[in-house]
Amino acid sequence: MSVSAKKRIWGWMAFDWAQQPYYTLGLTFIFGPYFAAVAADWFTASGSTTPEADAQSLWSLGSAIAGVIIAISAPFMGAWADLSGRKIPWIAFFSVIYVVSSAFLWGLTPDGATLTISLIIFYIGFIAAESGLNFVNAILPSLGTDKEVGKISGSASAFGYWGGVISLFIMLLLLAEGDSGKTLLGIDPIFGLDASTREGTRSVGPFIAIWYLVFMIPFFLWVRDDTSTPRRKTSIGEIVPELIRAVKSIGQSRSLTSFLVGSMLYRDALNALYAFGGVYAKLVLGWATMQIGVFGIIGAITAAIVTWIGGIADKRYGPKTVITSAIVVLMVVCTIIVSMSRTHIGPIALPEGSNLPDIIFYICGAAIGGAGGALYSASRSLMVRHTNPERPAEAFGLFALTGKATAFLAPMMIGITTYATGSNQLGFIPVIILFLIGLLMLRWVNSEGDRAAWSAH
Repeated sequence: MSVSAKKRIWGWMAFDWAQQPYYTLGLTFIFGPYFAAVAADWFTASGSTTPEADAQSLWSLGSAIAGVIIAISAPFMGAWADLSGRKIPWIAFFSVIYVVSSAFLWGLTPDGATLTISLIIFYIGFIAAESGLNFVNAILPSLGTDKEVGKISGSASAFGYWGGVISLFIMLLLLAEGDSGKTLLGIDPIFGLDASTREGTRSVGPFIAIWYLVFMIPFFLWVRDDTSTPRRKTSIGEIVPELIRAVKSIGQSRSLTSFLVGSMLYRDALNALYAFGGVYAKLVLGWATMQIGVFGIIGAITAAIVTWIGGIADKRYGPKTVITSAIVVLMVVCTIIVSMSRTHIGPIALPEGSNLPDIIFYICGAAIGGAGGALYSASRSLMVRHTNPERPAEAFGLFALTGKATAFLAPMMIGITTYATGSNQLGFIPVIILFLIGLLMLRWVNSEGDRAAWSAH
């Protein structure tokens, strides 16, 4: 492999490292739980009798709306990128939105005065992150053979999780304050940040923005659009027929159809676990920021290790085997989450002050991180095997469409179930159902995809 090819792979992998903090710090372990705490306090002050459930429902509303927007826009932008022959300008465009949105998360004050606008800003950044990811994924098929792609995807995802681990360590050690007003090192937040107004925790937004700006430099230096694809101007009139053709083509392959439908459901369930894991820890177990942070570190380290192992297993056994194993683990975790509270594990009552729920949830966090990372990486690899080499952005646009077409479903079902039962734990029952259906759909998926069919054409 040439030096330029190796640089291109490392530049491509740098994206996962640069972007991961939006999910690790923003979605799951720092901003998400902080938003939940601020929202719960705001609902309490407003006279709500179920403030925790209301806070979880509000967070799920933002996630659902963002999912709909991503689902509608992704295939359109993918078709446009394939026809125009350009992906890097799109990535740069969404990078700007990502950085600006991240920086503005600083504005969520503890009094909840900016609660709604902060929710909107966060999910604008999330939409930008996911949209940029679609174009980055579309570059993956050009980085190696089908066998190599699985390992590259797993290594990149693992690399990204290590970025999440390190960024979370920095936040907890130096910036995010606990209930005592001190960081994990027992010091005041650095840079003179005021712990009484949660400035240490709120700095997560600017921190994410700066991290991305610094670590995306290798990507923009070493990754270029494929020069073999001619560049040309493209109109909306050309895009719509191509998009219609692409959607119709899904039904021509039973394997592709089954994979997209199945992954649509199990990825929706996985995203719900990521989005609500920290919120659950805050609202159900009453964890402080530091505990949630440690939970995040355990999950991210496990994700980095298991995802890397999953990449090796992908190369040896194929992505379908990795996906199936990961889903089974996640279903077991969800069953535990549904049955557990601070006072009970299933029908078993716990003595007051028991730390058993904490220990179990730490283990669950490790399982979610490891299985979730391997699931995403292997899914990306299996999509490559179903991708027309001439239209990779379009293919991953459809992958994003099906990944987000029901993205509103899990958050909406969690929100409705939580509201109907008044229980944050029972609100996770729909996640188990989505994982189960996704697992069943894999029965009709060809582990080698449709590459043989594309070669024949």
